[in-house]
Amino acid sequence: MAASIDSVANELKKQSVEGTKNVKLNVEELNWDNSFVRELPGDPRTDSIPRQVLHACYTKVLPSVPVNNPQLVAWSESVAELLELDLKEFERPDFPLIFSGASPLVGAIPYAQNYGGHQFGTWAGQLGDGRAITLGEILNSKSQRWELQLKGAGKTPYSRFADGLAVLRSSIREFLCGEAMHGLGVPTTRALCLVTTGKDVMRDMFYDGNPKDEPGAIVCRVAQSFLRFGSYQLHASRGKEDSGIVRALADYAIRYHFPHLENMTSSGSISFNTGKEDNSVVDLTSNKYAAWAVEVAERTASMISRWQDVGFTHGVMNTDNMSVLGLTIDYGPFGFLDAFDPSYTPNITDLPGRRYCFANQPDVGLWNIAQFTSALSTAELLSDKEADYAMERYGNKFMDDYQDIMTRKLGLAKYSKKLISELLKNMAIDKVDYTNFFRSLSNIKADPTIPEDQVLNPLKAVLLDIGMERKESWTSWVKSYIQELSAPGVSDEERKISMNSVNPKYILRNYLCQSAIDAAEQGDFEEVRQLLKVMRCPFDEQPGMEKYACLPPAWANRPGVCMLSCSS
Repeated sequence: MAASIDSVANELKKQSVEGTKNVKLNVEELNWDNSFVRELPGDPRTDSIPRQVLHACYTKVLPSVPVNNPQLVAWSESVAELLELDLKEFERPDFPLIFSGASPLVGAIPYAQNYGGHQFGTWAGQLGDGRAITLGEILNSKSQRWELQLKGAGKTPYSRFADGLAVLRSSIREFLCGEAMHGLGVPTTRALCLVTTGKDVMRDMFYDGNPKDEPGAIVCRVAQSFLRFGSYQLHASRGKEDSGIVRALADYAIRYHFPHLENMTSSGSISFNTGKEDNSVVDLTSNKYAAWAVEVAERTASMISRWQDVGFTHGVMNTDNMSVLGLTIDYGPFGFLDAFDPSYTPNITDLPGRRYCFANQPDVGLWNIAQFTSALSTAELLSDKEADYAMERYGNKFMDDYQDIMTRKLGLAKYSKKLISELLKNMAIDKVDYTNFFRSLSNIKADPTIPEDQVLNPLKAVLLDIGMERKESWTSWVKSYIQELSAPGVSDEERKISMNSVNPKYILRNYLCQSAIDAAEQGDFEEVRQLLKVMRCPFDEQPGMEKYACLPPAWANRPGVCMLSCSS
């Protein structure tokens, strides 16, 4: 099981490379399966009137967004290859109509999922897909299952007081970030395409009483599944009458997405001492739900360790935004670190308490796992000891992965807590650019004889405007770092190649997104497409693209660029 967890990110990335190149389908030939609506209880009503939907995992509802000459803004060829969709389909005149939901897809059975969740630590009850409508699941020739979902496709019973629509601004961010995270090797939902609707949508971006019309848009999101922690929480919260739905949802997830847990035997030896005083043992082979909860916890830990690796802050780690597959899901007010600040949050709603700031993400992940296992325990799928063990495994997995990541980022032979702690402290004091610093670190030579006044030369571009006292602190740290590097006997060039393979040169900085959005809102989509191209290969040098690795300009600090609300 541990091996399967460790390979999740690599496997997801390889899937886009290993697509079956001989199969090229048009849209009408896609193989729809629709297992979610076939096997799970649904809402008997099909209207989109906002309401409480009881004893159901979904409501069948058709896309209803108004369109007027929709246009294709951007598309992902690698996602198309996962679906075995012929790339020529993007050239079809009716492609934007199909993926705005205006033209129905034969074989699809659209629905909105019903789920609940904790928002900022408070139970919110029923939430559900308020502006996302799943078209169904595609099975490719390798029997890989891919769920297609239109975000911004119109009202559902879960829209509450909202309009079910999305604007171009947030849709570009979602499309680009999913693909950028995939390029970075972070487990994530993907996107097939982004289309404009040709209709305006009114939004009050800053909540200052000055709403304005913005271009409407729809993203076609793609993932193996969009099941969330909140999918289980909602039904567990509704008492014994719905505990069977929690079990059915767990069985569904295991059957289609964790099949290796279906037929475990004691020969698998998946049992662990809890470390408690009574020396009790948790035997995961006797309860597939316990084994599943542990794997969900470990996948979540691996995902969040990768967030910390690349300086990504999700912004809204509510339990309804946590995937049971360990995928980064729901890109709202996200942000990548520029100046290193552990308290950074991209979400203006989160500013008072900074619950979801960068430094808090690992702890919030554990809290969310506790809510997830509590839901399974309420439905009598887990014992208390099994739930505790899942949380324990989350903590252990996160630390194992994080220590391994930081060791590789610094090109060290072994983890050094003292060295890394001192580094992060220095970076926070001087607000050093997170991405550019780690990329520049590979330029340091493992030569203890370098004169002290030259030690910082390889970092000049990233240690800007530091005074004499801080220069001394950095010199001391770099000298300690060189001592650590000089031991293993790895050449400087080998280490540089290795470090550059894990420290990206390009990340999706907020100001880059904003520049692409500004152009797109004027009808020019080339910058969106160029950004997509650069972010596909974030570890490569990409000659001529250096401007995309630059520090943010002064204008990037204006309101609306770095901070966004969670409903944008």
